[in-house]
Amino acid sequence: MSYRAVDSAEVSPEATIGDGTSLWHLCQVREDAVLGENCVIGRGAYIGSGVQMGDNCKVQNHALVYEPAVLGNGVFIGPAVVLTNDTYPRAVNPDGSLKSASDWEAVGVTIGDGAAIGARSVCVAPVRIGAWALVAAGSVVTRDVPAHALVAGVPARQIGWVSRTGTRLEEQPDGSLVDTGTGAVHDVIDGQLKEREE
Repeated sequence: MSYRAVDSAEVSPEATIGDGTSLWHLCQVREDAVLGENCVIGRGAYIGSGVQMGDNCKVQNHALVYEPAVLGNGVFIGPAVVLTNDTYPRAVNPDGSLKSASDWEAVGVTIGDGAAIGARSVCVAPVRIGAWALVAAGSVVTRDVPAHALVAGVPARQIGWVSRTGTRLEEQPDGSLVDTGTGAVHDVIDGQLKEREE
């Protein structure tokens, strides 16, 4: 394989790394993780065991992507983002014994193609982020996010819709939404963003 990993990166020999991917200082990629082509994993980022990542993803510095997360193509994970994996986190069992891997069931975060998770956000598994959605910086996502939705806050709530470029769509008097960059007109039908056909 043809990928670049700096000397301080810790990459399991059991991980699969796609061509053109770059692994930067002090990042860790665990066993059975699968990273697509042309991904960038930033300084101090953690990619857990068995995480699945598509092509052209960016995981910024100090982000924590815990298994069994699944990221589509072109996903952006901002600095210090956390994708959790334990619904009921505890260090010990009720009898006081230290929990082991067999004492809990990992649940993951699934992120659709082109979606972006802003800096220092936390996605509390199990949760699904739709394609091309945008999670504003510092948000805590506790429920599913529709495709193209813009969510913000603690807990995160939908505050608008975004285009594939990430720009917020502007609501018109007739209730339609317009991409000011391209002029494309959209409607929300059954909670989903649909582009009008000309």
